[in-house]
Amino acid sequence: MNFTTQVVIDLPRPRVIELVSDPGNLSKWQTGIKSIELIAGERNTVGARSRVVFDFRGFRLEMIETIVAYTPPDMFAARYEAKGVRNLVENRFFADGPERTRWVLSNSFSFSALMAFVSPFVRDSVPQQNRDAMQRFKAFAERIESA
Repeated sequence: MNFTTQVVIDLPRPRVIELVSDPGNLSKWQTGIKSIELIAGERNTVGARSRVVFDFRGFRLEMIETIVAYTPPDMFAARYEAKGVRNLVENRFFADGPERTRWVLSNSFSFSALMAFVSPFVRDSVPQQNRDAMQRFKAFAERIESA
Protein backbone atom coordinates (compact mmCIF):
# COMPACT_ATOMS: atom_id res chain seq x y z
CA MET A 1 0.00 0.00 0.00
CA ASN A 2 1.45 3.36 -1.07
CA PHE A 3 0.38 6.96 -0.62
CA THR A 4 1.87 10.46 -0.76
CA THR A 5 1.04 13.68 1.08
CA GLN A 6 2.56 17.14 0.83
CA VAL A 7 2.57 20.60 2.38
CA VAL A 8 4.12 23.97 1.48
CA ILE A 9 5.98 25.67 4.32
CA ASP A 10 6.82 29.38 4.24
CA LEU A 11 10.47 28.88 5.19
CA PRO A 12 13.69 28.27 3.23
CA ARG A 13 14.51 24.63 2.57
CA PRO A 14 17.67 24.48 4.78
CA ARG A 15 15.69 25.74 7.79
CA VAL A 16 12.89 23.23 7.21
CA ILE A 17 15.45 20.39 7.07
CA GLU A 18 17.08 21.64 10.27
CA LEU A 19 13.76 21.74 12.14
CA VAL A 20 12.32 18.47 10.85
CA SER A 21 15.58 16.55 11.42
CA ASP A 22 15.91 17.55 15.09
CA PRO A 23 14.37 14.82 17.28
CA GLY A 24 14.00 17.40 20.04
CA ASN A 25 11.28 19.04 17.95
CA LEU A 26 9.22 15.88 17.39
CA SER A 27 6.99 16.31 20.42
CA LYS A 28 6.11 19.83 19.23
CA TRP A 29 4.32 18.55 16.12
CA GLN A 30 4.16 14.73 16.17
CA THR A 31 1.35 13.80 18.55
CA GLY A 32 1.60 10.53 20.41
CA ILE A 33 5.39 10.31 20.39
CA LYS A 34 6.64 9.11 23.75
CA SER A 35 10.33 8.53 23.11
CA ILE A 36 13.01 8.10 20.49
CA GLU A 37 16.21 6.37 21.55
CA LEU A 38 19.27 5.97 19.33
CA ILE A 39 20.35 2.32 19.58
CA ALA A 40 22.99 2.07 16.84
CA GLY A 41 25.04 4.39 14.67
CA GLU A 42 25.10 8.17 14.58
CA ARG A 43 21.88 10.17 14.36
CA ASN A 44 20.89 11.27 10.83
CA THR A 45 23.34 8.96 9.09
CA VAL A 46 22.59 5.99 6.87
CA GLY A 47 22.31 2.85 8.97
CA ALA A 48 21.47 4.64 12.23
CA ARG A 49 18.80 2.79 14.19
CA SER A 50 16.44 4.17 16.82
CA ARG A 51 13.68 2.74 18.97
CA VAL A 52 10.58 4.90 18.56
CA VAL A 53 7.65 4.59 20.96
CA PHE A 54 4.21 6.05 20.18
CA ASP A 55 0.93 6.11 21.98
CA PHE A 56 -1.47 5.33 19.14
CA ARG A 57 -5.08 5.76 20.27
CA GLY A 58 -4.33 4.30 23.67
CA PHE A 59 -2.10 1.52 22.37
CA ARG A 60 1.67 1.50 22.83
CA LEU A 61 3.38 1.10 19.47
CA GLU A 62 7.11 0.43 19.39
CA MET A 63 9.02 0.58 16.11
CA ILE A 64 12.61 0.38 14.99
CA GLU A 65 13.60 3.21 12.66
CA THR A 66 16.53 2.66 10.30
CA ILE A 67 17.84 5.57 8.23
CA VAL A 68 18.18 4.29 4.64
CA ALA A 69 19.02 7.59 2.88
CA TYR A 70 20.08 11.00 4.12
CA THR A 71 21.00 13.61 1.50
CA PRO A 72 19.97 17.02 2.84
CA PRO A 73 18.60 19.33 1.74
CA ASP A 74 16.93 17.10 -0.86
CA MET A 75 15.67 14.08 1.03
CA PHE A 76 15.89 11.58 3.79
CA ALA A 77 14.27 8.20 4.09
CA ALA A 78 13.72 5.74 6.90
CA ARG A 79 12.31 2.26 7.27
CA TYR A 80 10.03 1.64 10.26
CA GLU A 81 9.49 -1.90 11.46
CA ALA A 82 7.06 -3.23 14.01
CA LYS A 83 5.75 -6.72 14.46
CA GLY A 84 4.23 -7.70 11.11
CA VAL A 85 4.47 -4.21 9.54
CA ARG A 86 7.15 -2.41 7.54
CA ASN A 87 6.87 1.15 6.31
CA LEU A 88 9.35 2.93 4.06
CA VAL A 89 8.98 6.71 4.47
CA GLU A 90 10.64 9.07 1.99
CA ASN A 91 10.76 12.77 2.81
CA ARG A 92 11.61 15.01 -0.15
CA PHE A 93 12.08 18.76 0.05
CA PHE A 94 11.76 21.13 -2.90
CA ALA A 95 12.53 24.85 -2.94
CA ASP A 96 9.38 26.55 -4.22
CA GLY A 97 11.20 29.88 -4.18
CA PRO A 98 13.79 31.32 -1.79
CA GLU A 99 11.42 31.37 1.20
CA ARG A 100 9.11 28.40 0.50
CA THR A 101 9.63 24.67 0.78
CA ARG A 102 7.39 21.89 -0.51
CA TRP A 103 7.66 18.80 1.68
CA VAL A 104 6.51 15.60 -0.05
CA LEU A 105 6.14 12.54 2.17
CA SER A 106 5.71 9.11 0.56
CA ASN A 107 4.80 5.94 2.46
CA SER A 108 5.11 2.37 1.28
CA PHE A 109 3.60 -0.17 3.67
CA SER A 110 3.96 -3.94 3.63
CA PHE A 111 2.28 -6.35 6.01
CA SER A 112 2.93 -9.94 7.02
CA ALA A 113 0.14 -12.38 6.29
CA LEU A 114 -0.94 -12.26 9.93
CA MET A 115 -1.12 -8.46 9.94
CA ALA A 116 -2.82 -8.04 6.56
CA PHE A 117 -6.14 -7.55 8.36
CA VAL A 118 -4.97 -4.09 9.57
CA SER A 119 -4.27 -2.74 6.08
CA PRO A 120 -7.83 -1.40 5.55
CA PHE A 121 -7.52 0.62 8.77
CA VAL A 122 -4.12 1.98 7.73
CA ARG A 123 -5.41 2.86 4.27
CA ASP A 124 -8.13 5.02 5.82
CA SER A 125 -6.36 6.59 8.80
CA VAL A 126 -2.64 6.98 8.11
CA PRO A 127 -2.84 9.39 5.14
CA GLN A 128 -5.01 11.75 7.21
CA GLN A 129 -2.69 11.39 10.20
CA ASN A 130 0.26 12.32 7.94
CA ARG A 131 -1.58 15.38 6.58
CA ASP A 132 -2.44 16.47 10.11
CA ALA A 133 1.16 15.99 11.33
CA MET A 134 2.57 17.90 8.36
CA GLN A 135 0.15 20.76 9.02
CA ARG A 136 1.20 20.79 12.70
CA PHE A 137 4.86 20.91 11.61
CA LYS A 138 4.12 23.79 9.24
CA ALA A 139 2.38 25.74 12.02
CA PHE A 140 5.20 24.98 14.50
CA ALA A 141 8.00 25.93 12.06
CA GLU A 142 6.38 29.12 10.80
CA ARG A 143 5.41 30.16 14.34
CA ILE A 144 8.93 29.84 15.79
CA GLU A 145 10.43 31.68 12.84
CA SER A 146 8.03 34.62 13.23
CA ALA A 147 8.64 34.88 17.01
